[in-house]
This record gives sequence, C-alpha cells and structure tokens, in this order.
Amino acid sequence: MDLKVDFAFKQLFGNEQNKKITIVFLNAILQKTGRDTIKEVLFVNQEVGGEYKDDKQSRLDIVVKTQKSELINIEMQISNQNDMLKRTLFYWSRLYVAQLQKGQGYRKLLPTITINICNFTIFEEYPSYHNTFHLHEDTIHGRLKPKDDVLELHFIEMNKFLKAWHDNQLNPLEDILARWLLLLGMVDARKTKVYNDIYKELEELAMKDENLKEAFNEWESLSQTPETIIAYQSRLKLLIDEEARLADAREIGVEEGREEGLTEGIEIGKEEGIKEVIICLIESGFTDADIARVAKQPIELVQEVRSEIGF
Repeated sequence: MDLKVDFAFKQLFGNEQNKKITIVFLNAILQKTGRDTIKEVLFVNQEVGGEYKDDKQSRLDIVVKTQKSELINIEMQISNQNDMLKRTLFYWSRLYVAQLQKGQGYRKLLPTITINICNFTIFEEYPSYHNTFHLHEDTIHGRLKPKDDVLELHFIEMNKFLKAWHDNQLNPLEDILARWLLLLGMVDARKTKVYNDIYKELEELAMKDENLKEAFNEWESLSQTPETIIAYQSRLKLLIDEEARLADAREIGVEEGREEGLTEGIEIGKEEGIKEVIICLIESGFTDADIARVAKQPIELVQEVRSEIGF
C-alpha cells in the first residue's frame, strides 16, 4: 500500500488510534521552522468552505489542532495538476478564516500551517526537497514577529528526497524526517513495487525508533486488511484515471487551441472517473458515508449514483 496515496496516508496518519505517530511525524517536519514541540493534537472537521450557497467546498486530507489551538493541514498530492501553489493558498485561507467565530475580532486569528507532500517537482529552482514559506518584507526580506507570522507553508517533494537518499546525501539514522519520508517512499503505486533497499533500511531503523516501528507495523496491517485494500485500490484507480483524463484533456485543448475545450474536457473526465469509483465501492458493499470519504465527494453525489444504478 503506497502511503503517497491520500487514502492510505489518512488511514495511517489521520487515525485517532495512531495519534502519537501523527505528532512525531509533524514535529519532524516543523522542527525546520523552530516551532514549539507539539504535545497534543485534536483531529478536526476536514471540510472547509460553503459559507454561502455557491461556495466551493474543499475536503482536506488531514487537519489537526495543536495544544496552542494552531491549525495544521497536511495534504498528500500524488498527481501534478499544475495548480499546487494556488490550491495551497486557497486551502490555507479557508482554514485560517474558519477559526473566526461570529463577533470575534481579527486578533483572535492564530497561525495556520499547511504541509504539502508531493510526488512531483514544484520548484525546479530549489535543490532542497523541503522548502518553507512565510510572509516577509520584499526589501530586507525580514520575517514578521512571531505573533503576526500567521502563514506557514511547507512543501516536501518526494522525488527530490528519494534522489538525495539514493545519492547517499542523507543519514536517516540522524535525520528523523528522512526516516519518515522513507516510509512514504517505500512503495510505488504506479509500478506496484516495494523498494527492497528502502524496506530493509526501514527494518533496521525501526529497531532503534519505537515510533517508526509502530508506524511500520501499522502499515503492514493496513496492507493486509481486505476492506482497506478495496477502498485503497478504488481511490488509486480514481487518481490514475483522473491523471490520464487530465493529460488527454490538455492534449485536446492544445490541439484545438481553445481554453474552453481544455476546461470542459477536464471537468467531464473528472466526473466520469469519480462515478466509476463510486459504483465500484457501492458494489463492494461500502456505506455512503465511507464512499464519500474515500472518493472525497459529497454524500449527496454518492446517494445519487446509488439511486441511478438501483443498488
């Protein structure tokens, strides 16, 4: 089971019973920016938006609130749709604004952090696999004071990380984040391949890291659970099909020289692929709520598809 697929990632890191693993993983990432150690997290509602009738709804992968009430959104992106920066800012802004209750002043807003783990390159110009961004002043590049530094964006590019590891530029024994990223990079879903060199190193590292050992064992358990495997394969099929349709739509759009054709092709492709996965999950006996969660779609759409096929 490839943990770079958002469904599998959420099963491991978005699960209440694995909270300790999530905290250790987050601290490994956030140590780069010197934030206070996270000691406790609360998993919160993953859907943001919808304040007004026509608002775009966004279902986030994992959202936690820390003991300081700071919000952290972790997103796993396996396919490059060439909109990562704008998508990240959209997610961040919705989560940031969602804190504010009616009648409260803006001073009540707390820092909000978005972590993006991507299976593709975003920043060709940056050699590092882990890049962070904050608000700063353009002339002197000065960071805001901690109390005002409310925006923090992390981008982790897995292909750069794996290259650095294969080139012996990393020491996972001393680098805790490298250990956890090896766990994410151990399986390639597209090639249906487990990298034995990474697997063997993780086995050795797990002997010295109890949290990693627990996560490693949990991954093995998830990979052998029939219900989880069906849901995982359905989600993976949706992602791969959508990626193929996006590529076809872009090609058609370029050939026809029409932006409208590109947009229309993308939307039609997405809709068809989503319905195929929903039908597969319905026929496998999953509940509407579970299907909505796996396919990241409104439960109303699932109910509509179920009605259409009379199942």
